[in-house]
Amino acid sequence: MTDDLHFAKPDYDRQHRRGMPEVIYGAGKTAAQIAAIMRALNTAGQNAFATRVTPEQAAAVCAELPGAVYRAEARILTCDVAPLPERKGKVAVLCAGTSDISVAEEAAVTAERLGAAVERVFDVGVAGLHRLLSRLERFADARAIIVVAGMEGALPSVVGGLTDKPVIAVPTSVGYGASFQGLAALLGMLNSCAAGVTVVNIDNGFGAGVAAALINRQCA
Repeated sequence: MTDDLHFAKPDYDRQHRRGMPEVIYGAGKTAAQIAAIMRALNTAGQNAFATRVTPEQAAAVCAELPGAVYRAEARILTCDVAPLPERKGKVAVLCAGTSDISVAEEAAVTAERLGAAVERVFDVGVAGLHRLLSRLERFADARAIIVVAGMEGALPSVVGGLTDKPVIAVPTSVGYGASFQGLAALLGMLNSCAAGVTVVNIDNGFGAGVAAALINRQCA
C-alpha cells in the first residue's frame, strides 16, 4: 500500500516486505517535503527515518514535528511512534580517520535502528596500524564489520586479512586531489586482495548499515 503526496508516495508495506521501513533520502528535498513524508509515515503507525538531512532542514522539520530527533554527526533525522527492534547480535563499524566519522555514524545509526548492537571503533587507519591491532578484540565477535575509509582506501583490505567475518567496505570522499572525491578509495577497495570484502558506493554509509544489519539478522 502506498499513499500519494503528489511529490512522494510513501511505501507502507516495505516493513512487511523487506523487514525494514521506508527511509527518506533528504538530499534534494525541501524541509516541507521531508516533514510531510515523515508525518504520513507516523500517521500510518510507522517510524520515520530520513538520511542526508542538513542542520537547516532538520531545524525546520523539528519545528513542525516536535517528536523529531536530529543526529547531526550522522545527518539522520528520526521521528518514532513505535518501538524499535530489540538490538541483538553485533555489528562493528570501523573508520580510518576522524574525517570519516560522519559516514561511519550514518552506517552505525542505520544498523542500530534495524536491530543490531553496534561497536564503534574510530580512527584506526593504516597510517598507524598499531591503533587497529590493539583493538581487534573489540570487534572479534561481530557478525559483520563495516569499514569506512577515504584517501587510498586500504583499511578494508587489512581488516579483511585479520577476520573471518563479512567485511563491508565504504569508500569516502575524504582525501586530497588525487583521491578524486572518493574514486581512488572505491577502486582500491574493489581491487582488494582480501577475499570476501564487499564494497558499497562512495559515502554510502546507509547502504552499508542496511547490509550489515541484514547479515546480523541471518546469524541470529
